[in-house]
Amino acid sequence: MDAPAMRRRISEMPVARLATVDATGRPHIVPICFVIDGDTLYFAIDAKPKRTPDLKRLRNIAAHPAVSVLFDHYEDNWSRLWWVRVDGTAHRVDDAADADRAIDLLVGRYPQYARARPGGPVVAISIERMSGWSSA
Repeated sequence: MDAPAMRRRISEMPVARLATVDATGRPHIVPICFVIDGDTLYFAIDAKPKRTPDLKRLRNIAAHPAVSVLFDHYEDNWSRLWWVRVDGTAHRVDDAADADRAIDLLVGRYPQYARARPGGPVVAISIERMSGWSSA
């Protein structure tokens, strides 16, 4: 699958899975709402209920900023299966203007965020590599 096809498929997905690793090397995967702007993928911590504000994904990124994000499509017709993986380096966006811009992009993609704007923090992932597979 070429890069334009991967980007097109990613743009059609409402959710992705973020994979991080903790300080002991254990993997951690969570779903994220996201937006891509150029070669940067953004996600924000939103108002959905969480057990704690000290989120493991944020601690993991601080300890090991190398991450992967998986986008995939499954259906019973296996001739339509595909996946795309983005590998990159993540960091918390500390500049308020940059964080607001990323949240504006997320609000433009998700109507739910227009009603309940994410309070952050915002994470940026610099896309370093994209790989993918499609059965078609």
